[in-house]
Amino acid sequence: MSPETSMRIRRGALIFTAVTLCAFLVYTATDSIRPGSFSSSSFVSILPSYLNYSSPPAPDSTLELEEILKNASTVNKTVILTTLNDAWASPGSIVDLFLKSFKLGDGIHKFLDHLVIVAMDQRAYNRCRIVHKHCYALVTKGVDFHQEADFMTPHYLKMMWRRIDFLRTVLELGYSFVFTDADIMWFRDPFPRFFPDADFQIACDNFLGRSDDMNNSPNGGFNYVKSNDRTIAFYKLWYSSREAYPESHDQDVLNKIKFDPIISNIGLKIRFLDTAYFGGLCEPSKDLNVVCTMHVNCCIGMDRKLIDLEIMLQDWRAFVSLPSDLKNQSIIFWRVPRNCSLDSVHHADIPEAGND
Repeated sequence: MSPETSMRIRRGALIFTAVTLCAFLVYTATDSIRPGSFSSSSFVSILPSYLNYSSPPAPDSTLELEEILKNASTVNKTVILTTLNDAWASPGSIVDLFLKSFKLGDGIHKFLDHLVIVAMDQRAYNRCRIVHKHCYALVTKGVDFHQEADFMTPHYLKMMWRRIDFLRTVLELGYSFVFTDADIMWFRDPFPRFFPDADFQIACDNFLGRSDDMNNSPNGGFNYVKSNDRTIAFYKLWYSSREAYPESHDQDVLNKIKFDPIISNIGLKIRFLDTAYFGGLCEPSKDLNVVCTMHVNCCIGMDRKLIDLEIMLQDWRAFVSLPSDLKNQSIIFWRVPRNCSLDSVHHADIPEAGND
């Protein structure tokens, strides 16, 4: 055999080996998520981005995030997270009321030690460093998130999807989290109200009575997520699904994919949180004796939110000042919505502006 023929044979064998190896890697990657269970449309639209959904964060930023999460976490590696941009970070704005609620709440001041404020722009980060000890700067190249994001604008959608991708990173680092919008007032410890066997638990705009009813209307502003292979796969799917629904925000996409067979194939256990404990303006908690959080959802515009958040804190202070016997009689009720229009409150399909 001539040297030239031998070279051609070796080159052909090398190409064959490379092609076979690539095919094997694709097969094993897709086999781990059981692709046979996809509908044909889901498989075509989701699989390419599912396997290559985002670029990895810079090593330095990951190390910094890991250090911040370590310093803020509980003994079981759980943190509380909120995102903040400059529009909500100025003095006297939403972040101040958010932090104030932990101090006024029933024995929940301790949770501030486990809260990480994720700043979406430099101004928000600078303000965070003044008012809180655990701050992380989430910089998105080429995007400025400092202004209030009007609902469903391209700016708003980028902010919401950047948040979902960031939360996936937190899970991959091994940390479970409670994510909370900053326009949610905390009044009691929510952990006793969480389901111990669920992977992903989320608040509702409207609660239909059963925590496992997939027809509940989820609100992405408050959720408790455990770090495991199932939730990591779910957040990858959720983020990649933005390509199949390019004009939808994260909450609407969640409503679409929650029925996809891949959710059950992953083994993800979803539970929806009762508005009796995790209320909002869409569906307020009726009993201040049991409420854990209240969300100024179904309310558009930061100025409107600020007024109703102030009233909400006033109502809570009036409640805790009552003697025990009067508290049990439930003589104090929420006076909100006040500045937020009743029309927006009665239509849970109209989400709020700002950070979601």
